[in-house]
Amino acid sequence: MSFRDHARAQARACEELGSPFTARLLTLVADRLAPGTELGDRLLYWPSAQTHTDAVALRLAGALHYLVISGQAPVLARLYAQHDRVPDFQLWRSVDAALRLHAAQIMHIMENPPQTNEIRRSSVLIAAAHWLTAAYDLPLVLSELGSSAGLNLLWDDYALEISGQRYGPETPALILAPDWHGDPPPLAPPAIRARAGVDLNPLDPDRDALRLLSYVWADQTDRLARTRAALSLASQKRPVVTRGNAIDWLEARLSRPLPQAVHLVYHTVVWQYFSLQDQARGAALLERVGTRCRKDEPIAHLAMEQDESGPGAALTLHLWPDNTRIDLGRADFHGRWVEWRAPAL
Repeated sequence: MSFRDHARAQARACEELGSPFTARLLTLVADRLAPGTELGDRLLYWPSAQTHTDAVALRLAGALHYLVISGQAPVLARLYAQHDRVPDFQLWRSVDAALRLHAAQIMHIMENPPQTNEIRRSSVLIAAAHWLTAAYDLPLVLSELGSSAGLNLLWDDYALEISGQRYGPETPALILAPDWHGDPPPLAPPAIRARAGVDLNPLDPDRDALRLLSYVWADQTDRLARTRAALSLASQKRPVVTRGNAIDWLEARLSRPLPQAVHLVYHTVVWQYFSLQDQARGAALLERVGTRCRKDEPIAHLAMEQDESGPGAALTLHLWPDNTRIDLGRADFHGRWVEWRAPAL
């Protein structure tokens, strides 16, 4: 897919996910970006087979937002602040100027994929943890793949509210209230024995706060507020996120059994960014270790990932040693709604 087609497709996705400004921004880039500069040529001639996998349009949107929130592009920042009153020609003129003036920094930022740490995905993690606790009556050990700054490693500090019922602490750092469809999960507060995550490029909640915020779409102020609150919590709690290949790290994590605990391996909208080789290795690893674990050391693999069914992401749970696959339902990529299908216990 060419960069222009990719940017238009991402614009449509942004519109569907509640960010009309980002949709407008990416449409302008798709329609008006000209070749002839180093950055323009880099974008327009990005390998067509990689534009979607590399999330090029989101990298660019994040780079521009970073210039805004870091104070490096004050004119663009003023237009972002009043975007709903700015005509297309004026917005594009400022964007085009930023692309030219800050080309080197934009290209540097775009070397890495977006790392959003979407907090509302923790709604699914909270619900699944309550379901697993009700099913096994065992504490949980958490292993998250693609943790970034570890904000979704701290889901037990957040609360999920469904029809007036709260799942989580009495004084949560955040309250998540998605549109919930289906029966609520059982109320079985989980106990966390240990937690850790892995990422190719772990981010620090203090040093990299602006970078994390830059990948939140500029017109979604509620998401920005949630991310700031979660960053503040992570700055205090400092969840452990190791730098490395996710499957290599998981193999080491699974090398020792964890008696009297459920080992919950989970990831949210990250599997698609693993190489096909690592996807195959990860699936084989879980299957191999899962078939060997005992009843008192079960392994649970929870995935919230894109598939071909839509809308949103598929929620799947694979349990060992019983080798049981459970369709938990679907969820919006940003956690705005959850369609919960977990079986009753």
